[in-house]
Amino acid sequence: MNFYIIDDDISILVMLQKILEKNTDYYVIGKATEAEKALTDILLLDVDVVLIDLLIPNMSGIELMNRLKISKNYLHFIMMSKVTDNSLKQEAYEAGVEFFINKPINVIEVQTVVEKIVQNIDLSQKLINIQSLIGENSENSSSFNTNDSRKQKVLSILRLLGINSDAGTTDILVIYEIISSKNLYFNQIDICEQLNIDAREKKIIFQRIRRAIKHGLTNLANLYLDDAQDEIITEYANSLYGYKNIRNEMQFINGYRDAGGRVSLRHFLDGLVQETDNN
Repeated sequence: MNFYIIDDDISILVMLQKILEKNTDYYVIGKATEAEKALTDILLLDVDVVLIDLLIPNMSGIELMNRLKISKNYLHFIMMSKVTDNSLKQEAYEAGVEFFINKPINVIEVQTVVEKIVQNIDLSQKLINIQSLIGENSENSSSFNTNDSRKQKVLSILRLLGINSDAGTTDILVIYEIISSKNLYFNQIDICEQLNIDAREKKIIFQRIRRAIKHGLTNLANLYLDDAQDEIITEYANSLYGYKNIRNEMQFINGYRDAGGRVSLRHFLDGLVQETDNN
């Protein structure tokens, strides 16, 4: 597993490298104290996980992360911070950070968080393999054939929602295929049995999906604010989220509510199947 570390404190770079490389399967293939060098390096190197400080000179860690994801959307991010501002942390999670490490650095916390993110990466690879197997072996559907109109419809919906590159996209596609091919509803599927995973892995998958579809809710609400007469936007608002949640999200965006709309995995995934089956 290849790591890249970004922090303006050289002593932290050295400390983190020592902690990581105690595991012989982990390699720190680059370090940087400023954003531009990190951006250049990571685009050229084969990096799996980026440990990034929230506050770095000339560019926030969140901004740097967003720029990196444009070219390498498969990167995994751990953010380091001594900032206690929950709104900043929420912004980081929404941008795709998977875990936070608090400063000052604690060895046990670093090891625990890194172990968790490696488990997430392994699970993601398992899901990709399952996705491939489903595409090859499904008796009822060829929905993972890139020429299939249903697959294209799903991807077009995810693109419209702005979540086609989110970490939860693969999870959405895998569960969508299970629901669709078996002609069942989300609540009728035993995800652990279907994916051969345990309850902890199921929780991780659901967290990724929930984060992605929440991101989609915000994007769809913004689209609705720009063009409330668009029939496609209105249709997706109802079928994937329920119009009440879109309305609440719009009011939150405009500062009229303290909280936005809610998301439901069941509503979203069943609605996604309905949209592709009806078109």
